[in-house]
Amino acid sequence: MAKARAAVILAGLAVAVAACGNAPTASEPTASSSASAAGGAKTLEGVKLEVAAKWTGDEQKNFEQVLKAFSAKTGAKVTYASTGEDTGAYLGPRIQGGSPPDVAILPQPGLVQQYAKQGALKPLTDAVSKEIDANYTPYWKELGSADGKVYGVLIKAAHKSLVWYRTQAFDDAGVQPPTTWDELMKAAQTIADSGTAPFSLCGASAWTLTDLFENVYLSTAGPEKYDQLSKHEIPWTDPSVATALEKIAQIAGKQEYMVDGTSGTLQTDFPTCANKVFATKKSAMVIEADFVATSVVQAKAKVGEDAKAIPFPKVGDTAPVILGGDVAVAMKDSPGAMALLEFLASKEGGEIWAKLPGYLSPNKNVSPDNYPDALTKQLGQTIVSAGDTVRYDMSDLAPSAFGGTDGKGEWKILQDFLRKPTDVKGAQSALEAEAKKAWK
Repeated sequence: MAKARAAVILAGLAVAVAACGNAPTASEPTASSSASAAGGAKTLEGVKLEVAAKWTGDEQKNFEQVLKAFSAKTGAKVTYASTGEDTGAYLGPRIQGGSPPDVAILPQPGLVQQYAKQGALKPLTDAVSKEIDANYTPYWKELGSADGKVYGVLIKAAHKSLVWYRTQAFDDAGVQPPTTWDELMKAAQTIADSGTAPFSLCGASAWTLTDLFENVYLSTAGPEKYDQLSKHEIPWTDPSVATALEKIAQIAGKQEYMVDGTSGTLQTDFPTCANKVFATKKSAMVIEADFVATSVVQAKAKVGEDAKAIPFPKVGDTAPVILGGDVAVAMKDSPGAMALLEFLASKEGGEIWAKLPGYLSPNKNVSPDNYPDALTKQLGQTIVSAGDTVRYDMSDLAPSAFGGTDGKGEWKILQDFLRKPTDVKGAQSALEAEAKKAWK
């Protein structure tokens, strides 16, 4: 799933910020201000570090500004290497050859577990762990841990709990943005009655269906059950899963709610589903993450005017906030590597990055006021406000055979459920059978 989204994530919020017309110039942090934060001491003068991450283009340039601030503060010389989209394929040979980068930024927490088992990661020092404890909820620390040791820190987030809508469609139907699932269903019926299909689902890109399920499940079942299901500590036949699927069936069970019906939905990929809302204007809403902003701009619509995003409506007691994101780890046991991770985990490092386009911080102490535009501030505030209930994308936590493979596992079963949304028990049984194979 992460790989399928990566290409569109790269441009997402950066484009949205530009569309809002108030993106700041990505100027370099001044050496004087950064150095003064360290009391003028360049403790890593002469030290060389290599950092590897998937980012290219604007994302790479912005991250390099953060690295320059670290260099100005410490004196370390940092070079950046792009892994490309397949981080594992890049890092594998380097690990085997004994020449890994000092720091790697991993696009999936599962890679933390994998590399920790291989002995390829270095446990974080007390200083880095202290920064994590100060700036993150315990959940994020656990996410970067393996076998009781902390190896990674989540440094960059993608916000996946959003509903994007075309304002003209809402205005034409006379509906207001919903805040609860019941209000969403009521608005959907009103929009359908006005002659417009309320939803454009991306059924051919099944990772979007997992995102929909995860938001509904987190809201109805709560964070504790979410954690249990993500680890397969409870079965997919649990009643909590049935509750979530029954809610999704309220959309999937009505042909008039989905643009082009079930058949058309299953042939619609991402970003075509977003284009049906903002380019061809056949539908009113698309349920997906912050990177929908890219499709909005490509449709020559304006983010914040023609297209707006609202938090995923509460289905149960929890307002769902689900993140994807990138985890920084040390692959060499050096003071420079640990110092960089400490900086990236800090409020200071997060705030430098937050002032640049295309970034969201999972650091609870990075104020949304640092973000350069209204949309990003809104998204950042929802992360902060959600506190301990924020969760990571469940399918990205699962073995890839279950949660990340086209035509298999959860992806295929949720597509089958779209075809037959009345068969909740059948979908549960199929999900559990696949989960048992994947979690052997």
